[in-house]
Amino acid sequence: MTRRQAFQAVLFDLDGTLLDTAPDLGHAANLMRERRGLPPLDEAYYRPRASSGARGMIEAAFGLTPQHPDYEAFRLEYLDTYGAVLTRRTQPFDGVADVIAALERAGLPWGVVTNKVERFALPLTAAIPLFTHAATVVGGDTTPHAKPHPAPLLEAARRLDVVPDACLYVGDDERDIVAGRAAGMGTVAARYGYLGVDADVEAWAADAVIDAPPELLNFLGLA
Repeated sequence: MTRRQAFQAVLFDLDGTLLDTAPDLGHAANLMRERRGLPPLDEAYYRPRASSGARGMIEAAFGLTPQHPDYEAFRLEYLDTYGAVLTRRTQPFDGVADVIAALERAGLPWGVVTNKVERFALPLTAAIPLFTHAATVVGGDTTPHAKPHPAPLLEAARRLDVVPDACLYVGDDERDIVAGRAAGMGTVAARYGYLGVDADVEAWAADAVIDAPPELLNFLGLA
């Protein structure tokens, strides 16, 4: 990509891109299994499904899809359970703090655009010092549409007062890249994140693919 020098802001997905939330997401599912007399499942089983949030965790833990008549009750229970353990084990991925520090030294504003609803996204980011200087946090219910619709990304750009095509969006799910491209932004796929089962990252047609957070600085010319 040749526009990297023109980027005026960097936006990030949250789960699987900035934060390793899989331990708490999976722990909430295991607490529900425990209530039902079921053994816990290994975190590695939950991890590829973490980008799908409650839906992914419920399907992983109980084999229930949204079409199942009991799904909604399980979903509501899961959300309450996850809310109680939101920050127990969640941490930034290795190297993320250095990336954020480099962006701030370069004077590049940065923010978060996630499909995590504000009920969880706002207290989670408020509890972690990494986000002290985040310019904005846009949740999955901040606008009428969630990703892959571009509306949340466009709202973030509006809040930062930066035109969309001067923004770079970094995410670990195909919907992140779809949303970024639809918003007219540069896109970077984070291959270290929660890619899901059988994900073909190269087929997403992102402008770049990174295998670790610090590689973003190389792409931006800030290394």
